[in-house]
Amino acid sequence: MKYNNIISTITGGINIITINRPKQLNALNKETISELSKEISISNSNPSIRCIILTGSGDKAFVAGADIKEFVSFTKSEGKKLAREGQMLLFDKLSNLEKPTIAAINGFALGGGLELAMSCHIRIASENAKMGLPEVSLGVIPGYGGTQRLTELIGKGRAIEMITTASVIDSNKAVSWGLVNHSCSLEELMPKAKEIASRIISNSPMAISKAIKSINAGCTDGTDGYAVEINEFGSCFETDQFVEGTKAFLEKRKAKF
Repeated sequence: MKYNNIISTITGGINIITINRPKQLNALNKETISELSKEISISNSNPSIRCIILTGSGDKAFVAGADIKEFVSFTKSEGKKLAREGQMLLFDKLSNLEKPTIAAINGFALGGGLELAMSCHIRIASENAKMGLPEVSLGVIPGYGGTQRLTELIGKGRAIEMITTASVIDSNKAVSWGLVNHSCSLEELMPKAKEIASRIISNSPMAISKAIKSINAGCTDGTDGYAVEINEFGSCFETDQFVEGTKAFLEKRKAKF
């Protein structure tokens, strides 16, 4: 499918989706969010795609934020609609996707950019990356799940400080706070993301989707994560992938999923 603002490159079961608006530092506008939503849905329904990597074009920015020009004159109701539709179309979709998603953060990830990265299941940042949710400096708050996901990842105290001071942190602090999984040089960023993706896709896609569902359940208010885990664990049995995985183990060979 042809897009205006993103590029999809599929190789070896991995879909590398690049946000391609370098003149705008890959800022998210409505069209880009729509295109990302479409491509992610297509990837999720394609059995040959086993993992998704999200990154930004160039070496300056993953996503430097939302395109402020699009909503600078919005009313209260329009602002609520913007946040609601954005979360539904993209950010919640990514977070709850059956297939693992990796954010390869190559530079600035600010505002909506950091919210996009936090919606992915795994985050890797280059050493030149800068991350923050500076919305309060514009008289607004994060609206694409940032207040919730940042708190979940780094804890309430750090999240309140980071958001209320509009702080921007580097990749080393992001790793130490648990915001990102790994930090590496810019040159090593995509090889590291592909290496993790390759390790993921060597395992059962069925089991991976059930593991993601169970983990997410434990982070959802009003949901018994343990009960979901029990149910998903039981549902693995008698599946072709369970049979293949256990048979391969007993035969001392690599499973073919």
